[in-house]
Amino acid sequence: MPILAIILLLTSAVMHALWNLILKQSEVKYVAMNWQVLLGGAAAILALLFLGLPPRSLWLFTLVSAVLEVLYFFLLMYAYTDHDFSVIYPVARGAAPALVVIWAALFLREIPTTLGLSGIALIILGLIIIGGTSLLNNHDHKPHLKGILLALGVAIIISVYTIVDGIAVKQQPEAALPYALSMFALVPLMTTPVVVQKYGWGAYARAWREQRFRLILGGILGVVAYTTALYAYSFAPLNYSEAIREVSVVMGALLGWKFLGEEMGGYRLLGAIVIFAGISLIALFG
Repeated sequence: MPILAIILLLTSAVMHALWNLILKQSEVKYVAMNWQVLLGGAAAILALLFLGLPPRSLWLFTLVSAVLEVLYFFLLMYAYTDHDFSVIYPVARGAAPALVVIWAALFLREIPTTLGLSGIALIILGLIIIGGTSLLNNHDHKPHLKGILLALGVAIIISVYTIVDGIAVKQQPEAALPYALSMFALVPLMTTPVVVQKYGWGAYARAWREQRFRLILGGILGVVAYTTALYAYSFAPLNYSEAIREVSVVMGALLGWKFLGEEMGGYRLLGAIVIFAGISLIALFG
């Protein structure tokens, strides 16, 4: 596994966790999400004026990816409305790598080495440890069953758009940046009419007055985080890359504990250690 790819993926993980924290802290999550999508889309359009569009052979991939991103955003915001950040985020991001291993083997013929597969397994185990401390920990001492199902739905969408994007950027590695920017430019065209119809423009104005800086920061983080990951996907194995990127779960658990008052214990620390052991295996032997 190239060291540059690992650095890019870990950087992407930190930015992605921060982006999700900003969304979770927002009062009206759909409006905040769409503000970030609009700002990210506007920045993407400006960049495309200088970079140009991706090759026509990738246009269908771009459209499919944008539709999947829209589904991801809406389902994620619905999940965050009633469930803990430290429940939804670890489960959604943790289940995705296992699915990506399957899709990458089927569609990209990426078969991990024995030690590489062991590294992926350790990462998934660490994610389960971190997520498990939240799944059974609420005021009623009952599992967050609805939250689990929503998070698993998010994980399925993540795995599908990851394989779509991975196939696209591996076909044309030099087009990874315009491909990502084109996808981000399309997403607000689909999300904005739905959110405006439900909440009205007044909610947008209130959100902008109350949390302008966070919305701008979230828009930047969302675009840069995934664009960074896509560049890594273009030259590194997708199955390893997706697993490493999900170290964002460790960041998410820490951020939920530090800024949202959600519980953090020794099991999550253990999970973090297991995840980093898995990353080390992939880095050395993957």
